[in-house]
Amino acid sequence: MTERSEGTVKHSAFGAESDEGGLRTKQAPGVRIDGLTVVYKTTAGELPAVRDVSLELKPGTITGIVGESGSGKSTMALSLLNAVQPPGRIAAGRVDIDGLGDVAEFKGEQLRKARGRHIGYVFQAAQNSLNPLKTVGKQLLDLGRSHGVEDLRALVREAKELLGRMGLDGARVLDSHQHELSGGMRQRVGIMLALVLNAHLVVLDEPTTALDMITQANILKIVREVHAERGLTTLVITHDIGVVAEVADRLAVMYGGRLVEQGPTREVLADPQHPYTRGLIRAIPRLVGDINEAQALPGRPPTLATVPKEGCVFRERCALRMDVCDTVDPAARPYGLRIVACHAVDQAVKVPSGEGEHA
Repeated sequence: MTERSEGTVKHSAFGAESDEGGLRTKQAPGVRIDGLTVVYKTTAGELPAVRDVSLELKPGTITGIVGESGSGKSTMALSLLNAVQPPGRIAAGRVDIDGLGDVAEFKGEQLRKARGRHIGYVFQAAQNSLNPLKTVGKQLLDLGRSHGVEDLRALVREAKELLGRMGLDGARVLDSHQHELSGGMRQRVGIMLALVLNAHLVVLDEPTTALDMITQANILKIVREVHAERGLTTLVITHDIGVVAEVADRLAVMYGGRLVEQGPTREVLADPQHPYTRGLIRAIPRLVGDINEAQALPGRPPTLATVPKEGCVFRERCALRMDVCDTVDPAARPYGLRIVACHAVDQAVKVPSGEGEHA
């Protein structure tokens, strides 16, 4: 959508639009994560939670990152905010965001301004990001003041419009404390707070966790609609492949701090190449057919202390394990329209669709 304006930046209920020669155009930033490594200091030394991850979020797309708990998804997402807390730190790599630069180098006031204004984050378990002692409206005003918003009344109007767009009574929600709101309502409040300052890069960490199926469907519908209407670049972190299949243009699969497969969502789900991706898909329960077709992945995902220092991180649970997997970390290589890190794929060994993984 474009229209003529007076040469300023306009904030509306459907996003911030910059003026270029009097023509307002939506701006969705691209993101390039290159060689990102995040380590945590432990009694055993610094251990990697994210290791040598490279990922591109193309402007205007929704990218989903999926993997079991402890795979490093949230740690990687927090790196987009440069918000990894001690004893963790970004040890290597870059996080380049269009219009900002490498946020991994940001500090102090420069970093504070980037958060909220440019990068919106909806935290896992939205109630944990709300102050139980303040109403949502007071927290909204605190957010506006901390970012130097001069017209706080306009900010409140924007918040009410966003909440109304998501099916809520904006006035009532802003006058409520978190305990007066349901889980689905709190999640929508989190989305509103991430968008109200007109950020165009939005990260949603487990946006449907602990919600009933109907509320999950509503949240995903809202994510799709708001993404399109406000011209966003969106990153969705989840352990639920169904969520990714519903909203994401591209899918990245994470295991043991590594990205093992990434590409167009439909292609990855229809014909997964990495054995871990296949295992995740086969573990999904079916509503129809043989209930025994769904098979849980054997074994357990690695922890910080048990991630192997060399070789493939998935080898202990992989049916395609080869000698080289014990000592050589597979490189992430192009495979058609996707990128896969697997020695078996390197050797053009296609994973049989009926073959299972073993511990």
